[in-house]
This record gives sequence, structure tokens and C-alpha cells, in this order.
Amino acid sequence: MKKIYVLLITLAIFCSTFKTYSQASSSSNMDQTPPKLVVGIVVDQMRYDYLTRFYSRYGTGGFKRMMDEGFNCKNNHFNYVPTKTAPGHASIFTGSTPKYHGIISNYWYDKDTKKQVYCADDDSVLPVGTSDKAGKMSPSRMLTTTFADENKLFTQMRGKTIGISVKDRGAILPAGHTADAAYWFHGDDEGAWITSSFYMEALPKWVAKFNASKQAASYLKKWDTYYDIDTYTASGSDLNDYEGGFKGKETATFPYNLKKLKDENGNFSILKITPFGNSLTTDFAIAAIEGEALGADDITDVLTVSYSCTDYIGHNFGVNSKEIEDTYIRLDQDLERFFKVLDKEVGKGEYVVFLTADHGAVDVPAYLHAHNIPSGYLDNKARKKQFDDFLLAKYGTAEVVENISNDQIFLNKDKLQILGLSAIDVQNAIVEEQMTYPHISKAYTREAIVSRDFTEGIEALIQKGFNQKRSGDVVLVNDPAYISYGKTGSTHGSGLNYDTHVPLLFFGKGINHGATTERTNITDIAPTMSSLLGISFPNASIGKPLGYVLK
Repeated sequence: MKKIYVLLITLAIFCSTFKTYSQASSSSNMDQTPPKLVVGIVVDQMRYDYLTRFYSRYGTGGFKRMMDEGFNCKNNHFNYVPTKTAPGHASIFTGSTPKYHGIISNYWYDKDTKKQVYCADDDSVLPVGTSDKAGKMSPSRMLTTTFADENKLFTQMRGKTIGISVKDRGAILPAGHTADAAYWFHGDDEGAWITSSFYMEALPKWVAKFNASKQAASYLKKWDTYYDIDTYTASGSDLNDYEGGFKGKETATFPYNLKKLKDENGNFSILKITPFGNSLTTDFAIAAIEGEALGADDITDVLTVSYSCTDYIGHNFGVNSKEIEDTYIRLDQDLERFFKVLDKEVGKGEYVVFLTADHGAVDVPAYLHAHNIPSGYLDNKARKKQFDDFLLAKYGTAEVVENISNDQIFLNKDKLQILGLSAIDVQNAIVEEQMTYPHISKAYTREAIVSRDFTEGIEALIQKGFNQKRSGDVVLVNDPAYISYGKTGSTHGSGLNYDTHVPLLFFGKGINHGATTERTNITDIAPTMSSLLGISFPNASIGKPLGYVLK
């Protein structure tokens, strides 16, 4: 009996060793080559619950394909404020936050020039594909690298990088400093994809051909719901008081005759506020894959695609609108069409895709208020009057403040010196004053933000979004769902869950199948992609690779 027992133990050890060896051998024989193409998709203003709210309306080849074949990070958040488009795109691809990459908002007050600056404007470059100043753009204000930049460096500049978006910032910032091209859509009376001399001197033939095809004009047609509007049960009523709509149409209700409405709504620019702008973006992305031969060899290329129209539609109609539901139904179909092209042109199992958003959005406060949820609109005019009166009474002049923007107050350092005032004392006095105003939730001085180490709460988000050279002297936080905006449509920018919680889906080569409810941060995406490619992390990345996502 003892001999049999020893024999069984020996056999068990052998089997275990053989299994371990087999797993190791199998692992070592796995395809370790990097994907031929990395596609980074950003859906502008996509809240996480759009995946779940509209799930039953999606087909099997778009969002559901990513979830069914790939990995779903269900608790993905932005880890800084403000949650706006430019810092969102920069943070996704740099793995960093405004504290380091410097893109603190879409526009911000420049303390050196004493002017508002735009995140991507660059007077040193020339427009290409247009004569309009809309082409004078580059990534020069972004201070750090993206993972696309690191891929360029790793491949000795042989891997291509192309950025595409209706918005210039949505194309330029993700593609980084070393991109071969970034293209954005110029509406108005042109309806063309353009770029700048930062990238090239003239449009490539495939871009010129695409613009000449009049594809944009083909979308100036009727926008009606894709399915019977009565089946759109995941959104509010079509006729309500919470939507903006279009000039020339009395109500914000389906259908919309875009050809008839275009003259009063920016001509081709009207497409930005419809799902057809997303379809046009998909068309152009497909043309880029073919025109640039992306993913055609063994050197990894990067394609960034940002769907901007979801943001324009959300701002106009609100997150609970029939227009939003229809837009995501149609975007799902565009994704399916796009993935089929990737399957054919690059090859199934040869590319990897991630999809996320640059921020979420709040429900229309008027709608929330109607349902007894605390919410509302800020009276900035009255707040400014009260603040000026305080400054005049305390300091004899309102000129101690130079600028108020992006929920930040900038002090006039020259004026403080003339008056012999301490900047820290003035900051503290302003915080005390602002905290007496309606719907100011919190206020922080520059001194508090740069001298302490916050690890949680809104304070940590502010700190990660605060750039010491570019940000202001006092930072303000408003009450939840209180916004500076019109009475219709949705907006974003806060550190609350409706703005920070966004989708994060991965699928394709090197990606596991699964899901997690563990918290992930937007800054984890770039280091995860870098780990997959075996390249350096972006130079200011603070995120961590999501090891459980990767095979």
C-alpha cells in the first residue's frame, strides 16, 4: 500500500511538472510580434452608461464586438479636472495629466502674453488644404510625448502615425509631435479635410481625391431616426424644453432636413452636429488606411480617430435626447464598418484597438431640477459684480485680479507689488470670500495646491490638473450639477462621476477577453499600449500598465 501511495504521489508530481512545462512551452510559442496597427478611438463626450443604456440597440460588430472579443474596464475614470476635450485627448495618449503635459483646458489665459490662447493654435505654421486660419494648428503647446511619439522613436521613425478628427485638437494632440499627419474637418463653405505646414506642404493625393469626391456633400440630407422613433425607449420625449436644435426649425424634433437647414447653420459645419459627421470621419479613416498603407508591413503604425460629433450633439440636444440615442445607434454601425475594413486590409488578429472618451457630460440641469435632483445654473454676472465690490472695498481696486476663466482666478502680480500686498494673503482672502457665494462648493489657493500632497477626493483631481506655470492662483469648485451654460443641452468639466466615468474597451492582438470593475484611470491607457508594443512609456506618463488586459 505504501509503494502504491508513493507511486501515486510521484505520478501527480510528474503530471504537474509536465502541465507547467506545457504551459510555459505554449506561452513561449505564442506570437510575440507586435500588432501591425494600433487604433486609438476616442468618442467625444461618451458617458460610460451609453454602453449599457443603448446595449440592446447595438449590433454584434461594433461596441458589442469589442466587449465580446476583448476586455471591458467598467470602472474607468479621469483622475484630474477639468474634464474637457483638449486635456482629455492629451491625457489619453500621453498617460499623463495637465500637471505635466500642460494642456490645462481647450482655451486658457496665458500669463505671459496676457491673452487667451487655444490649445492647438500656432501662428508659426501655415494652413494646408485651405486658406482659412483654421489650418494654423500644431501640437506645440503640449509639453510631453504620446505613445505614438514613443513608437516613432522606437521604430527609427519608420512606423507611421496619422491623427483624424472633425475637431483639430482631437486629431493633433493624440498623434503627438512626430506624427506624419493630423487631419481635421473644415466646414463652413468648404467641407474639406485640412492640415497644416507643421506636417506637410501639400495634401497627399489620396486626401485631395477624397475632398474632390464631394463625400461631405452627400451627407447633407434628411436626418431621421434609424429605427422607428417609438422604439427609442432609452431616451426622453422628442419634444421637450431641454434641447437646442437648429436655426430655421421651430422645434428640436425629428426629422431634420440638413440640406434646407445648412445655410442658417454654418453650411458644411452643420454636419458636426449630426451622426453623419461621424460617418464622414469613418469614411476618411478608411481612406487613410488605404492611402497610407497603414498596417501593411511588420513595423507598427498608429492611427488615432476621434469621433467629435457625439460631443456637438450632446451639447446641443442633451444626454437624454432621442438625437443622442440615434447617434450612438449609427456610430455602432460605423464602428462595425470600420472594423470590417481593418479585418480585410490589416488582417484579423494583426491589429489592436482601444476605445474610450475624453469626458462624459451632465444631464441637462433643468431636466434634473424638474425631477427634484439638486441642479441649476450659475449667475456669473451677479457673482462677478459681488466679487468686484469685495475687491474694491478691501483693496481699493478690482485690478488685483487679472483674469477669471476655467474656474480659476489669476492675480495681477504687478498690481500686488505696487500695493505692497502678499499674494498668499490675497489668495486666502479670496478663498474666504468665494466660499460665501451661492453654489461655490470649494475653493483652493495656489499655495495649498502646490505645497500639499492630496491623495483622494476632488483635491487630488485638482492637483493633477494644475500646471504650476499655466494655472491660476485660486481654483473654484461648483456644486454638483450647477453649470455655466445655457438652459438647453449638456456640458462637462467637473470632477463628478457623470464627467469622469467613461468607457474603456480593448480588443485585438495581444488582448485578453474579460472585464473588470476595478478602478482604472485614463492615464493607464498609454502605458498599457506601450507595454503591448514593448516600447518606452511616454516621457511624463504617470499611469500603470493594465497587465490583466494583456495576454
